[in-house]
Amino acid sequence: MDVFSRTFLPAAAEAGVAISTVSRHMPVFRRCVEAEDATVLVTRCLRPDRPLQGEFLLLLTYRRLVVTQETRVLHRLRLHLNTELRHLSNVTWNPDPRAAAVELAATAVDGIRERFWIKAVHPKQVWHLDALLSHAFRPRLVAERAQQASRVPAPEALRVPAAA
Repeated sequence: MDVFSRTFLPAAAEAGVAISTVSRHMPVFRRCVEAEDATVLVTRCLRPDRPLQGEFLLLLTYRRLVVTQETRVLHRLRLHLNTELRHLSNVTWNPDPRAAAVELAATAVDGIRERFWIKAVHPKQVWHLDALLSHAFRPRLVAERAQQASRVPAPEALRVPAAA
């Protein structure tokens, strides 16, 4: 069994996703995610800007973010988002323990701002979701900010003269 399978099934069980839902979405996720990608988070989510579109299933690995949608009546699957984490910009998430939810937002390569509302079973799970998102995105955000800081030239007064 590969890394993705070993980590995906426990993450889906932890999120309370039904095995029938997992079985329907697994072929789509398999096409998008490599076998050696470890799953960080699997959860149901909604789009706050389009609540009538129905539920989505979000898969977060250390390399990719994949979101699928299932139609309500016919249960057809549609791939909504499939991108590498390094191609996402302006990634933010806001935990809200009073609403027992986390809002995840990111800008995709095409410039479209994607927003997802992840409901938690109880308020304590909000902090667990926050920790998982931090675990997946913080190292990348820190490296990205360090890279941006290294591109900014130092002011003349602070530059160290080059040794001859």
